[in-house]
This record gives sequence, structure tokens and C-alpha cells, in this order.
Amino acid sequence: MRLLIAAVFCLFSSLACANPLNPSVADFFDDLVAANTTFNPDIPTPESVLGYQVGEWHVRHDQLVNYMQILAQKSDRINIEVIGYSHENRPLLLLSIAAPNKLKNIDTIRKNHLARLSNKDSRQGKNQQQDKDTPAVVWMGYSVHGNEASGSNAALLLAYYLAAAQGDKINRILNELVILLDPSLNPDGLSRFAQWVNMHKGSVANADPKNREHNENWPNGRTNHYWFDLNRDWLLLQHPESRARVDKFHQWKPNVLTDFHEMGPNNSYFFQPGITSRKNPWTPVGNVELTQKLATFHAKSFDKQGTLYFTEESFDDFYLGKGSTYPDVNGAVGILFEQASARGHVQQTINGELTFVQAIKNQLSASLSTFEGSLANRKALLAHQVAFYSGYKALADKDDTSGYILSEPYDATRLNQLLELLQRHQIKAYQLSKDWSINDQKFLKQHSYYVPLNQPQYRLIKSIFSQRKSFEDNTFYDVSSWNLPYAYNIEFKSVNSQWGLKYSALEWQGAEKKQFAPLQPSYGYAFTWDDQLAPLLLQRLLKNQIEVRVATKGFTASVVKGQKIFGPGTIVINKGLQQNKDWLAVLSQAQNDIGLGFDVITSGLTSSGSDLGSRSMEPVYLPKVLLVGGRGTSQYEVGEVWYFMNKQLALSPTIVDQDRLDSVNFDHYSHMILTSSDFKQINEKTVEKIKRWVKQGGVIWGQKKGVKWLAKNDFLKVTYMSSKEMARRFERNDLSYGDKDPLGAQQRIAGAIFSVDLDLSHPLTYGYHRAQLPVFKNSTLVMLKPKQPFVRVAAYGKYPQLGGYAAKTNVNKIAQSTYMMAHSMGKGLVIGIADDVNFRGFWYGTNRLMTNSLYFSAVVEAKGE
Repeated sequence: MRLLIAAVFCLFSSLACANPLNPSVADFFDDLVAANTTFNPDIPTPESVLGYQVGEWHVRHDQLVNYMQILAQKSDRINIEVIGYSHENRPLLLLSIAAPNKLKNIDTIRKNHLARLSNKDSRQGKNQQQDKDTPAVVWMGYSVHGNEASGSNAALLLAYYLAAAQGDKINRILNELVILLDPSLNPDGLSRFAQWVNMHKGSVANADPKNREHNENWPNGRTNHYWFDLNRDWLLLQHPESRARVDKFHQWKPNVLTDFHEMGPNNSYFFQPGITSRKNPWTPVGNVELTQKLATFHAKSFDKQGTLYFTEESFDDFYLGKGSTYPDVNGAVGILFEQASARGHVQQTINGELTFVQAIKNQLSASLSTFEGSLANRKALLAHQVAFYSGYKALADKDDTSGYILSEPYDATRLNQLLELLQRHQIKAYQLSKDWSINDQKFLKQHSYYVPLNQPQYRLIKSIFSQRKSFEDNTFYDVSSWNLPYAYNIEFKSVNSQWGLKYSALEWQGAEKKQFAPLQPSYGYAFTWDDQLAPLLLQRLLKNQIEVRVATKGFTASVVKGQKIFGPGTIVINKGLQQNKDWLAVLSQAQNDIGLGFDVITSGLTSSGSDLGSRSMEPVYLPKVLLVGGRGTSQYEVGEVWYFMNKQLALSPTIVDQDRLDSVNFDHYSHMILTSSDFKQINEKTVEKIKRWVKQGGVIWGQKKGVKWLAKNDFLKVTYMSSKEMARRFERNDLSYGDKDPLGAQQRIAGAIFSVDLDLSHPLTYGYHRAQLPVFKNSTLVMLKPKQPFVRVAAYGKYPQLGGYAAKTNVNKIAQSTYMMAHSMGKGLVIGIADDVNFRGFWYGTNRLMTNSLYFSAVVEAKGE
């Protein structure tokens, strides 16, 4: 048996696998699978399918998929399911693994597993026989960051072990657990990284950290197709990978979910628990206790091997949108694993040479110790989940708040998008059946919904609606607030008393798609700029050569059913301007495709305000956007802009690396977008070239560090305080060495929510109706108030902090500083904004500012001098 195991798993000795009898390998697997374990010879090994030993090369996603499909064909222990597709159309796999007799009835097992959570006897612990026979569900998830590839490569070996191993140990695993194997959470990033490291692997390995193999080009493989970090998307659900995974998560509600990552090469191995003071306050105490119990099994395994590891350091469990934390407020135990990364095949570290093979071995070891810990704690895991889903009523009864009202009278699409997101998280919302008032604030029934706390997702709801500003530990690895109504700019109100509150007995089930009759000939047509779909409809018209005007002043026009008031920002299509002979058919088709209709205007003469032929009806042109990317720029921010324009506007920006800007003819573009970068690769000649383009009518947008570049190069007339200047405002006298980290935590803003006051008379705020806009802030850049008039679009409020942590010193300086400004430069426009309006793709409340800058910049006239 020692020979067989060593031959199958010889990857653990060396890449060459020259000595299959290496005792360390054989001893490891004797301990791992027990002395009486054999392997079914009918089940193909990874090597027999891939053509190489696991770890010798980085597996491509298509190879991984092929091997998993073959295992499912050959093994009666495995079902394979495609649960969705990535942006690049790669299949998202989920393998269900159990003993053959259980796998035949896997859907019944799943339904029974869910039924326990609502069964009264289970909640009271009376059904002991059911607990004895009920398997725990363990979800194994690998490599959500594509360039942390040891996880997905370890999944090959784990799948083989589960399919082929024979003996008492594997029988117990297959009979007492249901294993859900997600071998690649980020197929697009994994494929990008595999291509990179494999193409740079030489016949002789190079361990030098400076070698090209270990230093990816821009963008790197960490992210998905649109360069988003999918490990921040479990709550936000912007991407198909996350939506498919969370949908399946709630179909199963696992007891344990593992999340396998990598970290810097000069580390060892981390597993949770993390820093105790940095856990989310809504994580149950029982979850922490179970995490600690499972940790003892990982420690035992690594102790036996002499592997270095650490716990309760560095990583936090606060943000609920990560793979290791989302389960914690959904009745499961989420476990984060972090393996030191070779970032290739072998790399020199402070701990000696780290090979990819060693990283895979450690990930496999932690996977198997997860099974051991889950078996030993199976009943406790099942009891914890039952208690979680029965305990919400007691929590809701003790809470001073009974629920939350959501309301949005102008933008049904944005409100429905938030309701859909809540629904995906199993959160129920109910439409008001009667208008309701609280503290002189009225909520109209047709635009308002109630989210009660008395439902199983109590803890997640409390987190989603949190406005908390103070914390036990102010050091945040990630964001400190993610209030979803703020992100969507949806008005919300906590409800302390339900007196007089009436709402539907049926929960919101989704928005109905609107259908419109074909438009009949008339003088003109219009639609307001209020709805989230309005920019998409405008873009469709412009792409089809429809002549469009935007009303810069309000007016009241004659429509089919009388008179209607239209505000600034209304889009008007006049019959007399159209050159496209099929223009009316284009409008009719567009309104049904997009779901937003037109008002039919019967006369160009208005009863008040501007007539339809007025000079205040300004032309709108199709934007042609140049988005600056490349090494040195934030791939996250560039990806967010790309994603936003693709998905919300059906617009494709041209992405140009900054070191290639000198070869670009800017006359082909109307707008240039600069995200965070120092832009050191843009030379002086190109700067002057960009200035000439702006003066001739171009529009340049800079956000965060892009603002600094615009100011430094005399585009944007603004005085700003950098993050370094802000940091120097903190008192440093009499600080000890131990105060260094707490000071650093105070000096930064990891991610908090602030409020800005909009100038609602400004063209760049068309479509907004409330002057106070919640914004996301994760930098301490401050633009001071400009001296010139008319250029400030938005400013932080006097008391701007809405949620999340920010030190008082920072908040006081940010208060009433400039959030967004825009001024003319020749015939063009320069726009500067302090923060990221597209943060992680879900900050729908602020991305309208970028939209308006694309379509209405020609309307803005404000001198910068």
C-alpha cells in the first residue's frame, strides 16, 4: 500500500517525483488515510488525465472541469452540477459527494436538512434519532482569488481521494457528511493566472522573487473578468459567480463553509479563529466556539507534520460580504485558510524555498482536517444551526426596532434592485397597503416597503441597515460599513412601533416587466431622468442616431392625458429633428426592451417654462470614453468603471494603458476617465497634448488620486490635502512603540459612509431629488472649498459621518470640504471627485454623477479662474 500511495501522491516530495518511496510522503499518507485504506483502480488519478503530477504545472480551469466531469462519470459517490457561468462563460461547478446510497437520495437529504431548521422538535432537541442519522453539510470552496491557485489545485487531489479512497475512514466521511465541492470560485482569474505562471516556467525553476513569473502583469489573476475581488461580493452579488453561489448556498444551508486563500510568501499558514475583537458583533457566540473547536483539528494535523502556522492574528471577521464571514450570519461556520504563496512554482522566502507543491499539500491537509473536525463536532454543528434559525424570534422581541421602511418615489428600478438583492439573501419585504407617517414623514404605499426584523435573517438585516460608528476595535482589514439603503440611495427609516402600519400579507416577489404599446406619431416624446433605466434608454437612442435634447430648465407640456410637469434633466425627442426614417420604430422597440416608457407630447408650445424649441433644450451627444488603465492604476477602480458602463449604460469604454497614451489620437474621444494612480508614466508631452484636447472640448474626470494628478498638472483649480498631510494632524507626542498600529488605524479611513450636500441646480445632479446623498469614502483626500463660484457640485455636510469608523480628527477636516467640482477649461470641462462613485459596483446612489458627466458635461459652464 505504501508504494501505491506514494506513487499516486508523489507530488509531495518534489516536482520531479524522482523517488516515489520518499518516506516522508509515504508516512504522511499512511497517517492521512489510515493503514487499511486502498484506492479504487477504476477511478483515474489526476496525473492520468492531466498528463502531469499535480503541482508540476498550474491547472487551467478547462482541465479542472474535465477531470471533475470524468470523476463524476466514473464514481457513484459524485454528482456534478453546473450552477452558473462566469463572465467569460466558464462553467461554475458544484460537486455533491456522499456515500452512493445517500447520493441516490441527495435531494431528499437536502430537503430534510432544511426542514430541520423549521421543525419544532428539532429546535427543542427532542428528535435524537434524527440528529443521530442526519449528515452535516460541508461546503469546500477554493481560490476565490485566481492567483491564489494552490486551493483549486488541491481540489483535484481532494476530489480524487473522495472518489477513490476505500476503508473505514472514508466510509465514515461519506456517510456522516454531505460534501459540496466548489473547486474554483473564480474560473476567469484562475485561468488568467495559470496562463501567466505556466508561460514563464523554465525547465530549471527560478525561485528569485524578482523573476517575472512571480510578478504578474496588470491586471493580475486575483480578480474576475471585470477585475473585481469576488471575495467582497458575497453580500453585494454584482457578479454571476457570486449570485450562483449564494443561491446554491441557501438551497443547502451548509453547516461549515471553507474558504481557501493564499497570502504573502514570507508567511506560514493561517486558519481561524482570527482576531477576537474584530469579529462582527452579529456573529453568534456559538459560532466562535465551534470555530475554535475545529481549529484544534487543523493544529493537530500541522503539528504532526511540523508545519508552521498561526491563528488569532491579522485577519478579521467583520465585513459580512466575504466567503468566511457570510456563513457566520447564516447559521454556518465559515473558516478562512491562508497559505503562504509561491506565486508561481517555487519562490525563495524567509522560511526557505516555498514550492507550489508544498502549498497544495498544506491546503489538502487543512481540507482533510476540516472533515475530521466536522465529524467530531457533527451534532454540535447541527444543533448550532437549528438554534440559529430558531433564535431570531427572541432577538426580535428584545429589539427596540421592529423593522425598517424603504421608500423611493422617483426611481422604481433602483428600489426594485435593492429588494431583489434582499430577496437573494432570503430577506422578506412587504409593500405597504396604506400610506404611513412617522415624525411628520410620510411614506406613500405605492413606493414603500416594510422589512420586519422578526424573520430568520434577523442578524443579516441588522447588519445591512447598521449605522454604527463606534467599535470595540477600530482597526479594519476591510470596510467598516456597508449599509445597503445608503448604497442604493434609498430612503429608509427604523420603525419602533408598528401602530397604524399596514402592509401586504404577501412578500415582494419581483418587479413585473412593463410592456408598452407602439408609439403613435406626435410632435415629440419625453422621459424624465429619474429612473435608473433612463441612461440606458438614452444610450440606446443615441446609438441609433436619434436626435436628443436635454431640458436644462423645467417646463409643463401638453401630453395625451392633459398637462404634465417635467423637471430639468428631462430627455426630449422632437419629431422635426429626426433624420433616421425609422426613428419612431426605434423608440417603440427601445421602451419595451429596456422597460421605460415615453410621455407623448402633443405640442411644442408649453403652458409654462421652456418651449420644446427653446435654446435651453441642449443637444446630447453619444459619449466616446477613454478609460486610463495599465500598471500603476487601480485595477479595481478601472474595472468598476468598465463594469458600470457595460452593464448600466451598454457603453464600451476604450481602455488604454497609461504608458501608451502618447500614441493616442484624443480627437476620437469625448471623455477621459482617471481613477487612482500617480500616473508617473504619463510624460510632459502627453500632458500638454491632453490639455489641448480638453481646451478644444474634451471632458476629463479624475477621482481620488486622479484629483491630485489633475491639480498637480494645472487642470483642476483646487487646493487639496493629501492623505499624508491628513495623517500629520494626529497627535504623536508621548506615543509608545505599541501605539503605532492604533495610530495607523485612526489615520486611515478603511471604508465608511459619509453624507454630501448636492447642488440640485447643477446639471451634473440631474435625476437627484434629495439634496443629501450618502457616499462611500475609503481615503482621506480632502479638496478644500474653491474660491471661484459655481464650480462646486457637492460638498460634505457639516456633520457628514453616517456609518462606519472614522476618527473625529478626520471627520472634522472632511466636514464641509468639497466632494465634487467641475469647471471649464477652454471649451472643455474638468471634473474632480474625492471618492470612488462606483465602489465595488453596488454604490448605485453615486454612480449617477458619472453618468451625468458623460451625457450632460456640454451643458456645464463655470469658469475655473
